Amino acid sequence: MTSEQISKIIEYKAFKDSPLVVELRETHISWIILTENYAFKIKKPVKFSFLDFSTLKKRKYYCEQEVSLNQRLAKDTYLGVVPIRLNHDIPFIDGLKGKIIGYAVKMKRLDNEREMDVLLQAGKVNKNHLFQLADQLATFHAFTDEVEEAPNIEKMQEDFADIAKVEDLIRQEIGESAAKKIETSIVFSHQFLKAHAKDIRERHIMGLNIDGHGDLHSGNIFLLNQPIIFDCIEFNPHYRQMDVLSELAFLCMDLDFYGQAGLAIYFMKRYNINYPVIITEADHRLFLYYKLYRANIRMKVNALRAMQAIETNIRKKHLRLMEDYYQLFKHYLTLLEDKQKEIGNANGNRIARAS
Repeated sequence: MTSEQISKIIEYKAFKDSPLVVELRETHISWIILTENYAFKIKKPVKFSFLDFSTLKKRKYYCEQEVSLNQRLAKDTYLGVVPIRLNHDIPFIDGLKGKIIGYAVKMKRLDNEREMDVLLQAGKVNKNHLFQLADQLATFHAFTDEVEEAPNIEKMQEDFADIAKVEDLIRQEIGESAAKKIETSIVFSHQFLKAHAKDIRERHIMGLNIDGHGDLHSGNIFLLNQPIIFDCIEFNPHYRQMDVLSELAFLCMDLDFYGQAGLAIYFMKRYNINYPVIITEADHRLFLYYKLYRANIRMKVNALRAMQAIETNIRKKHLRLMEDYYQLFKHYLTLLEDKQKEIGNANGNRIARAS
Protein backbone atom coordinates (compact mmCIF):
# COMPACT_ATOMS: atom_id res chain seq x y z
CA MET A 1 0.00 0.00 0.00
CA THR A 2 0.99 3.63 -0.49
CA SER A 3 0.49 6.92 1.33
CA GLU A 4 -1.84 7.98 -1.48
CA GLN A 5 -4.04 4.94 -0.91
CA ILE A 6 -4.14 5.63 2.84
CA SER A 7 -5.21 9.20 2.03
CA LYS A 8 -8.05 7.84 -0.10
CA ILE A 9 -9.27 5.66 2.76
CA ILE A 10 -9.42 8.80 4.91
CA GLU A 11 -10.98 10.94 2.16
CA TYR A 12 -13.72 8.48 1.25
CA LYS A 13 -14.21 7.13 4.80
CA ALA A 14 -13.67 3.68 3.31
CA PHE A 15 -14.22 1.55 6.41
CA LYS A 16 -17.12 0.04 8.33
CA ASP A 17 -17.76 2.53 11.10
CA SER A 18 -19.08 6.02 11.69
CA PRO A 19 -17.78 8.33 8.91
CA LEU A 20 -17.88 11.30 11.26
CA VAL A 21 -14.77 10.33 13.23
CA VAL A 22 -11.46 9.53 11.55
CA GLU A 23 -7.86 10.25 12.51
CA LEU A 24 -4.54 9.12 11.03
CA ARG A 25 -1.41 8.37 13.03
CA GLU A 26 1.87 7.28 11.47
CA THR A 27 5.10 5.61 12.56
CA HIS A 28 8.11 4.57 10.51
CA ILE A 29 6.58 1.10 10.03
CA SER A 30 2.78 1.55 10.24
CA TRP A 31 -0.26 3.67 9.50
CA ILE A 32 -2.98 3.66 12.17
CA ILE A 33 -6.45 4.81 11.18
CA LEU A 34 -8.63 5.66 14.19
CA THR A 35 -12.40 5.68 13.77
CA GLU A 36 -15.11 6.10 16.39
CA ASN A 37 -15.07 2.47 17.54
CA TYR A 38 -11.99 0.89 15.96
CA ALA A 39 -8.30 1.27 15.25
CA PHE A 40 -7.00 -0.19 11.99
CA LYS A 41 -3.24 -0.76 11.93
CA ILE A 42 -1.70 -1.17 8.47
CA LYS A 43 1.91 -2.22 7.97
CA LYS A 44 4.02 -0.21 5.56
CA PRO A 45 5.80 -2.09 2.73
CA VAL A 46 9.23 -1.53 4.26
CA LYS A 47 12.33 -3.61 4.94
CA PHE A 48 14.90 -2.82 7.61
CA SER A 49 17.67 -4.80 9.27
CA PHE A 50 15.26 -5.74 12.08
CA LEU A 51 12.02 -6.37 10.13
CA ASP A 52 10.71 -7.28 6.69
CA PHE A 53 7.23 -6.15 5.58
CA SER A 54 8.26 -5.96 1.92
CA THR A 55 5.63 -8.31 0.43
CA LEU A 56 1.87 -8.65 0.78
CA LYS A 57 2.30 -12.22 2.02
CA LYS A 58 4.71 -11.12 4.75
CA ARG A 59 2.46 -8.25 5.82
CA LYS A 60 -0.48 -10.65 6.17
CA TYR A 61 1.66 -13.07 8.20
CA TYR A 62 2.87 -10.37 10.60
CA CYS A 63 -0.64 -8.99 10.98
CA GLU A 64 -1.74 -12.47 12.05
CA GLN A 65 1.25 -12.73 14.39
CA GLU A 66 0.41 -9.36 15.90
CA VAL A 67 -3.14 -10.42 16.69
CA SER A 68 -2.12 -13.83 18.05
CA LEU A 69 0.66 -12.51 20.29
CA ASN A 70 -1.26 -9.50 21.59
CA GLN A 71 -4.30 -11.55 22.48
CA ARG A 72 -2.19 -12.98 25.31
CA LEU A 73 -2.55 -9.68 27.20
CA ALA A 74 -5.33 -7.84 25.33
CA LYS A 75 -7.67 -10.55 24.04
CA ASP A 76 -10.80 -8.40 23.78
CA THR A 77 -8.94 -5.50 22.15
CA TYR A 78 -7.46 -7.35 19.17
CA LEU A 79 -10.40 -8.37 16.97
CA GLY A 80 -8.65 -9.95 13.99
CA VAL A 81 -7.07 -9.32 10.58
CA VAL A 82 -9.19 -7.82 7.78
CA PRO A 83 -8.35 -7.39 4.07
CA ILE A 84 -8.07 -4.08 2.25
CA ARG A 85 -9.57 -4.37 -1.23
CA LEU A 86 -9.22 -1.99 -4.17
CA ASN A 87 -12.64 -1.28 -5.69
CA HIS A 88 -12.92 1.34 -8.46
CA ASP A 89 -9.55 2.75 -7.40
CA ILE A 90 -10.70 3.20 -3.81
CA PRO A 91 -9.12 1.02 -1.07
CA PHE A 92 -11.79 -0.22 1.34
CA ILE A 93 -10.93 -1.70 4.72
CA ASP A 94 -12.73 -5.03 5.17
CA GLY A 95 -14.28 -4.66 1.73
CA LEU A 96 -16.19 -7.47 0.01
CA LYS A 97 -15.19 -6.78 -3.60
CA GLY A 98 -11.97 -6.04 -5.41
CA LYS A 99 -8.33 -7.11 -5.39
CA ILE A 100 -6.67 -7.46 -2.00
CA ILE A 101 -3.87 -4.88 -1.75
CA GLY A 102 -3.24 -5.00 1.98
CA TYR A 103 -4.30 -6.15 5.42
CA ALA A 104 -5.16 -4.34 8.62
CA VAL A 105 -5.10 -5.40 12.25
CA LYS A 106 -8.55 -4.49 13.57
CA MET A 107 -8.66 -3.38 17.20
CA LYS A 108 -11.26 -1.98 19.53
CA ARG A 109 -10.59 1.72 20.00
CA LEU A 110 -9.84 2.65 23.60
CA ASP A 111 -9.92 6.00 25.37
CA ASN A 112 -6.66 7.74 24.50
CA GLU A 113 -6.94 9.90 27.60
CA ARG A 114 -6.37 6.71 29.62
CA GLU A 115 -2.99 5.93 28.06
CA MET A 116 -0.49 5.49 30.87
CA ASP A 117 2.07 7.95 29.48
CA VAL A 118 -0.65 10.63 29.27
CA LEU A 119 -1.68 9.93 32.85
CA LEU A 120 1.94 9.94 34.05
CA GLN A 121 2.48 13.40 32.57
CA ALA A 122 -0.69 14.57 34.35
CA GLY A 123 0.40 13.03 37.67
CA LYS A 124 -2.62 10.71 37.71
CA VAL A 125 -0.93 7.29 38.06
CA ASN A 126 -1.16 5.84 41.56
CA LYS A 127 -0.03 2.80 43.52
CA ASN A 128 -3.23 0.91 42.77
CA HIS A 129 -2.50 1.11 39.03
CA LEU A 130 0.95 -0.37 39.63
CA PHE A 131 -0.54 -2.99 41.96
CA GLN A 132 -2.82 -4.15 39.11
CA LEU A 133 -0.01 -4.09 36.55
CA ALA A 134 2.31 -6.08 38.78
CA ASP A 135 -0.31 -8.78 39.35
CA GLN A 136 -1.20 -9.00 35.67
CA LEU A 137 2.39 -9.14 34.43
CA ALA A 138 3.54 -11.61 37.09
CA THR A 139 0.82 -14.03 35.97
CA PHE A 140 1.63 -13.51 32.30
CA HIS A 141 5.37 -14.01 32.78
CA ALA A 142 4.89 -17.07 34.97
CA PHE A 143 2.87 -18.87 32.29
CA THR A 144 4.19 -17.57 28.97
CA ASP A 145 6.57 -19.74 26.94
CA GLU A 146 10.15 -20.10 28.12
CA VAL A 147 12.98 -19.48 25.66
CA GLU A 148 14.91 -22.65 24.99
CA GLU A 149 17.99 -21.10 23.38
CA ALA A 150 20.64 -20.00 25.87
CA PRO A 151 21.45 -16.27 26.10
CA ASN A 152 24.07 -15.05 23.66
CA ILE A 153 26.36 -12.77 25.66
CA GLU A 154 28.13 -11.51 22.55
CA LYS A 155 24.80 -10.55 20.97
CA MET A 156 23.77 -8.74 24.15
CA GLN A 157 26.97 -6.68 23.96
CA GLU A 158 26.39 -6.05 20.26
CA ASP A 159 22.90 -4.71 21.02
CA PHE A 160 24.27 -2.40 23.73
CA ALA A 161 27.17 -1.18 21.59
CA ASP A 162 24.82 -0.20 18.75
CA ILE A 163 24.47 3.16 20.51
CA ALA A 164 27.80 4.06 18.84
CA LYS A 165 25.84 4.65 15.63
CA VAL A 166 24.54 7.94 17.04
CA GLU A 167 27.67 8.98 18.93
CA ASP A 168 28.42 11.79 16.47
CA LEU A 169 25.00 13.34 17.01
CA ILE A 170 25.39 13.03 20.77
CA ARG A 171 28.77 14.76 20.53
CA GLN A 172 27.27 17.52 18.38
CA GLU A 173 24.18 18.13 20.52
CA ILE A 174 25.26 17.30 24.09
CA GLY A 175 29.02 17.62 23.97
CA GLU A 176 32.34 15.79 23.87
CA SER A 177 32.01 14.56 27.45
CA ALA A 178 28.74 12.83 26.58
CA ALA A 179 30.34 11.12 23.58
CA LYS A 180 33.19 9.94 25.83
CA LYS A 181 30.65 8.63 28.32
CA ILE A 182 29.04 6.57 25.55
CA GLU A 183 32.44 5.07 24.68
CA THR A 184 33.11 4.34 28.36
CA SER A 185 29.71 2.68 28.74
CA ILE A 186 30.36 0.31 25.86
CA VAL A 187 33.60 -0.87 27.47
CA PHE A 188 31.87 -1.12 30.84
CA SER A 189 29.01 -3.17 29.36
CA HIS A 190 31.48 -5.64 27.86
CA GLN A 191 33.21 -6.09 31.22
CA PHE A 192 29.91 -6.31 33.12
CA LEU A 193 28.40 -8.96 30.85
CA LYS A 194 31.61 -10.99 30.97
CA ALA A 195 31.64 -10.83 34.78
CA HIS A 196 27.94 -11.79 35.02
CA ALA A 197 27.77 -14.34 32.20
CA LYS A 198 27.36 -17.19 34.69
CA ASP A 199 24.49 -15.40 36.46
CA ILE A 200 22.75 -14.68 33.14
CA ARG A 201 22.99 -18.33 32.08
CA GLU A 202 21.84 -19.61 35.48
CA ARG A 203 18.72 -17.45 35.22
CA HIS A 204 18.03 -19.03 31.85
CA ILE A 205 18.32 -22.51 33.37
CA MET A 206 15.82 -21.40 36.03
CA GLY A 207 13.30 -20.61 33.27
CA LEU A 208 13.52 -16.81 33.58
CA ASN A 209 14.13 -16.20 29.87
CA ILE A 210 10.64 -15.79 28.47
CA ASP A 211 8.69 -14.95 25.32
CA GLY A 212 7.36 -11.68 26.64
CA HIS A 213 5.95 -8.42 25.36
CA GLY A 214 9.20 -6.82 24.22
CA ASP A 215 8.04 -3.19 24.23
CA LEU A 216 6.73 -2.74 27.75
CA HIS A 217 6.56 1.02 28.24
CA SER A 218 3.79 3.33 29.40
CA GLY A 219 2.77 4.32 25.86
CA ASN A 220 1.63 0.72 25.32
CA ILE A 221 -0.61 0.53 28.38
CA PHE A 222 -4.16 1.73 28.94
CA LEU A 223 -5.15 2.19 32.58
CA LEU A 224 -8.83 1.26 32.60
CA ASN A 225 -10.73 -0.76 35.24
CA GLN A 226 -8.09 -3.37 34.51
CA PRO A 227 -4.87 -2.43 32.66
CA ILE A 228 -4.71 -3.32 28.97
CA ILE A 229 -1.19 -3.95 27.68
CA PHE A 230 -1.01 -3.86 23.89
CA ASP A 231 1.32 -3.55 20.88
CA CYS A 232 3.89 -6.22 21.71
CA ILE A 233 6.69 -6.84 19.23
CA GLU A 234 5.63 -9.30 16.55
CA PHE A 235 8.11 -8.56 13.78
CA ASN A 236 11.26 -9.97 15.40
CA PRO A 237 11.30 -12.49 18.28
CA HIS A 238 14.81 -11.37 19.26
CA TYR A 239 13.31 -8.20 20.75
CA ARG A 240 10.56 -10.13 22.56
CA GLN A 241 12.48 -13.07 24.00
CA MET A 242 14.62 -12.05 26.97
CA ASP A 243 15.27 -12.31 30.67
CA VAL A 244 12.10 -11.22 32.44
CA LEU A 245 14.21 -8.58 34.24
CA SER A 246 14.93 -6.86 30.94
CA GLU A 247 11.20 -6.65 30.22
CA LEU A 248 10.42 -5.24 33.67
CA ALA A 249 13.37 -2.86 33.46
CA PHE A 250 11.78 -1.13 30.47
CA LEU A 251 8.66 -0.20 32.43
CA CYS A 252 10.63 0.79 35.53
CA MET A 253 13.03 2.90 33.46
CA ASP A 254 9.98 4.61 31.96
CA LEU A 255 8.60 5.36 35.42
CA ASP A 256 12.00 6.76 36.45
CA PHE A 257 11.98 8.92 33.31
CA TYR A 258 8.66 10.46 34.34
CA GLY A 259 9.98 11.15 37.83
CA GLN A 260 8.08 8.29 39.44
CA ALA A 261 10.92 6.21 40.86
CA GLY A 262 8.81 5.53 43.96
CA LEU A 263 6.10 3.89 41.84
CA ALA A 264 8.77 1.80 40.11
CA ILE A 265 10.01 0.50 43.47
CA TYR A 266 6.45 -0.22 44.60
CA PHE A 267 5.75 -2.06 41.33
CA MET A 268 8.83 -4.28 41.62
CA LYS A 269 8.16 -5.14 45.26
CA ARG A 270 4.63 -6.21 44.43
CA TYR A 271 5.72 -8.12 41.33
CA ASN A 272 8.51 -9.92 43.19
CA ILE A 273 6.06 -11.11 45.85
CA ASN A 274 3.88 -12.67 43.17
CA TYR A 275 6.70 -14.03 41.03
CA PRO A 276 10.18 -13.90 42.63
CA VAL A 277 12.67 -12.90 39.93
CA ILE A 278 15.08 -10.79 42.00
CA ILE A 279 16.59 -12.95 44.71
CA THR A 280 20.34 -12.38 44.84
CA GLU A 281 22.58 -9.31 44.78
CA ALA A 282 23.61 -10.34 41.28
CA ASP A 283 19.94 -10.15 40.25
CA HIS A 284 19.78 -6.56 41.55
CA ARG A 285 22.84 -5.63 39.52
CA LEU A 286 21.46 -7.27 36.40
CA PHE A 287 18.18 -5.39 36.81
CA LEU A 288 20.08 -2.09 36.99
CA TYR A 289 22.10 -3.09 33.92
CA TYR A 290 18.90 -3.78 31.99
CA LYS A 291 17.55 -0.35 32.99
CA LEU A 292 20.79 1.12 31.65
CA TYR A 293 20.31 -0.83 28.42
CA ARG A 294 16.69 0.34 28.07
CA ALA A 295 17.73 3.98 28.54
CA ASN A 296 20.42 3.31 25.91
CA ILE A 297 17.74 2.14 23.45
CA ARG A 298 15.42 5.09 24.05
CA MET A 299 18.32 7.51 23.65
CA LYS A 300 19.29 5.88 20.36
CA VAL A 301 15.71 5.74 19.03
CA ASN A 302 15.20 9.45 19.66
CA ALA A 303 18.56 10.25 18.09
CA LEU A 304 17.59 8.34 14.95
CA ARG A 305 14.18 10.01 14.83
CA ALA A 306 15.84 13.41 15.14
CA MET A 307 18.16 12.54 12.26
CA GLN A 308 15.19 11.48 10.12
CA ALA A 309 12.94 14.42 11.02
CA ILE A 310 12.08 16.91 8.30
CA GLU A 311 10.20 19.44 10.43
CA THR A 312 12.35 21.55 12.77
CA ASN A 313 9.99 21.26 15.75
CA ILE A 314 9.92 17.46 15.46
CA ARG A 315 13.71 17.35 15.30
CA LYS A 316 13.99 19.58 18.39
CA LYS A 317 11.49 17.39 20.27
CA HIS A 318 13.52 14.23 19.68
CA LEU A 319 16.82 15.95 20.41
CA ARG A 320 15.40 17.07 23.75
CA LEU A 321 14.23 13.52 24.51
CA MET A 322 17.61 12.15 23.44
CA GLU A 323 19.34 14.39 25.98
CA ASP A 324 16.81 13.54 28.71
CA TYR A 325 17.40 9.83 28.18
CA TYR A 326 21.15 10.45 28.14
CA GLN A 327 20.93 12.01 31.61
CA LEU A 328 19.00 8.98 32.91
CA PHE A 329 21.48 6.65 31.16
CA LYS A 330 24.41 8.46 32.81
CA HIS A 331 22.69 8.17 36.22
CA TYR A 332 22.25 4.41 35.85
CA LEU A 333 25.81 3.98 34.62
CA THR A 334 27.19 5.80 37.67
CA LEU A 335 25.10 3.65 40.03
CA LEU A 336 26.24 0.46 38.34
CA GLU A 337 29.90 1.49 38.27
CA ASP A 338 29.71 2.20 42.00
CA LYS A 339 28.19 -1.21 42.68
CA GLN A 340 30.92 -2.91 40.68
CA LYS A 341 33.59 -0.99 42.63
CA GLU A 342 31.99 -2.11 45.91
CA ILE A 343 32.27 -5.74 44.75
CA GLY A 344 35.89 -5.23 43.77
CA ASN A 345 36.74 -3.64 47.12
CA ALA A 346 34.95 -6.40 49.05
CA ASN A 347 36.80 -9.08 47.10
CA GLY A 348 40.09 -7.27 47.70
CA ASN A 349 39.44 -7.10 51.44
CA ARG A 350 38.63 -10.82 51.58
CA ILE A 351 41.87 -11.66 49.77
CA ALA A 352 43.82 -9.40 52.12
CA ARG A 353 42.31 -11.04 55.21
CA ALA A 354 42.98 -14.50 53.82
CA SER A 355 46.65 -13.70 53.24
